[in-house]
Amino acid sequence: MAPIAPIPSAAISGCTCSKLRSLTRRVTAVYDRALAVVDMRVTQYSLLSHLRRLRGASMSELADALDMDRTTLTRNLKPLIDAAWVEILACEQDARRRTVHITPAGDAQFQAARSHWRRAQAEVNAAIGAGELTALHALIDRYLPLFRPARGESE
Repeated sequence: MAPIAPIPSAAISGCTCSKLRSLTRRVTAVYDRALAVVDMRVTQYSLLSHLRRLRGASMSELADALDMDRTTLTRNLKPLIDAAWVEILACEQDARRRTVHITPAGDAQFQAARSHWRRAQAEVNAAIGAGELTALHALIDRYLPLFRPARGESE
């Protein structure tokens, strides 16, 4: 991949956070529209996807994997628990530790949503284009670690 040319400071205008949030909201809306067919949102799909891959995780491990704080994770898990797609169980080795698991119903829901997620993924990828998408992913991967809060620091 060719190095990304620096942007002249005169070309930078507006709040970076606001621009990133606007883009994120619009991209999220594409996924949410596609997943609405199976009564899901992309945040729910992402949670189920991570739980399938992790095969159960503590709340802290799941929050770290999703790059979100535990309060937000708890709020996002509630509808999944209510739908019986996810369950929180006491750890066999330490009853004080709780682990989050996808249920068979959650796995079935994930499978039902997968083709809709793929359609949204294809739509977003096509809109951005392969070259730009590669560059975007590289930028995100490069800069995400710079903004990770220090241990114990709230997000």
